[in-house]
Amino acid sequence: MKHIKRTAAAVTLAASALLVSACSSGTTADTAKNAADGKPIVDKENWPKKIPTSGLTKDLSLPLEAYMASYEDQVTIEQAANDLQQSCMKDYGIDLTLPLAGANPPPSDNDANIERRYGITDRAEAEKYGYELPPALQEHTKQTMRDLSGVEVEVLTGHTKPEPPTNPKEIKAGQPVAVPNQGTKPARAEYNGKKLKTGGCIGWSKEQLGTKEADPTFVAQLAGDSLVQSMKDDKVIKAIAAWSSCMDGKGHTGLADPYKAMDQGVTQDGQPSKESIALAVDDIDCKTQTDLVKIWSGVETAIQNKQIADNQTALTGIKQQRGREITAARKEMAAYTR
Repeated sequence: MKHIKRTAAAVTLAASALLVSACSSGTTADTAKNAADGKPIVDKENWPKKIPTSGLTKDLSLPLEAYMASYEDQVTIEQAANDLQQSCMKDYGIDLTLPLAGANPPPSDNDANIERRYGITDRAEAEKYGYELPPALQEHTKQTMRDLSGVEVEVLTGHTKPEPPTNPKEIKAGQPVAVPNQGTKPARAEYNGKKLKTGGCIGWSKEQLGTKEADPTFVAQLAGDSLVQSMKDDKVIKAIAAWSSCMDGKGHTGLADPYKAMDQGVTQDGQPSKESIALAVDDIDCKTQTDLVKIWSGVETAIQNKQIADNQTALTGIKQQRGREITAARKEMAAYTR
């Protein structure tokens, strides 16, 4: 059971981590195209679909997804915040170009990670890449950024520039290790004759968007719990056993569940081998033969519907707050581009 819990946490929270890293790659862009290859920095063609359009999860979604932030929403809010912060900095006489949000999209639209929630599900991709992600999702678009001066950090954040981390080689036994944001102090009161904003330009941008600090993992944790519960259901246990038996028949013995197949199929260098591709294709064929994804998602849908009923007030509040932020973000972006 410990393996199941670790797997559920990995499946449901990995997408969240991917979203964060994709939206906040600490870089800056001066133009909309990468100078190195001329490709657009933000290519929406590579963004994940809100609902899968191929494979065994085609047209599939889970109830809790209605309360999760989509990638497009995350990018909209981030870019609106960047635009506001740049405008705010300019009011202090500082030219600053912040990262273009959406440059490095994740493989899934939200925390449900539906495409790989029950293991791999797209046979066409499996035939090419095995268990690996398509090349377009493995690439990382880099954007260059100059180092901010001390006063620029103060205007932007509302506090002084953090002390650099202590070199571990210079630490003596028992001495604490310095971490980012340690040793900061409140920013100066004003710059260029203008009073600094509370929380700097970042804090001001949050105020403009009505951003509230909510628990970002609440819905993802519910989704993780629903996955764990679903794996205890008799129908799912029976379907997974049928899948495992099917895999045995194809020469892949000892695979207790699809996550074990993923563990075995992922290569060390990220490049699919003939063996991993063969395993991946058989994996999906056995899912098709046993109707595993349909059975499993049906059980989990019922579990999530109950979770929603039990947490309706909190979930409705999360959804309404995000709606207000998205509306404000779209309004700010429209004003910024005029």
